[in-house]
Amino acid sequence: MGLTVKEPPRTFKVGKGSGLTMSDCGTVELQPDEQITLVTETGAEYDVARKDWGFYATPSLNGRLESFGLRGVLVRNRCGRYYLLLVERGKEDAFESYLADEQLAIVYWLDSSRSLDTLTKKVTEA
Repeated sequence: MGLTVKEPPRTFKVGKGSGLTMSDCGTVELQPDEQITLVTETGAEYDVARKDWGFYATPSLNGRLESFGLRGVLVRNRCGRYYLLLVERGKEDAFESYLADEQLAIVYWLDSSRSLDTLTKKVTEA
């Protein structure tokens, strides 16, 4: 694994509603079969794993991710772009405000075996 820290971080404006400023703090270079874990102050965890063909962008949506306190959700913006977001359990009110500010629409929650099984059934019957 290689780590490059950006000091000072590169900052840039994002978003439509609130005009948030993001800070790009660094770069992590993973080799195939390496993983990093990101954690929040409340202990929620998010793993990114590199493979020789690409990345596992999330842990299992209805397994490890759920046990880490994160909920996967597919959203769409006004321009038709789709994003997979991870919402920390207990932060749903803040997420709802973010959706409104950024004019995002929830397409589908990907946060439980039940919801994923329902989606699988809908897709395979289509």
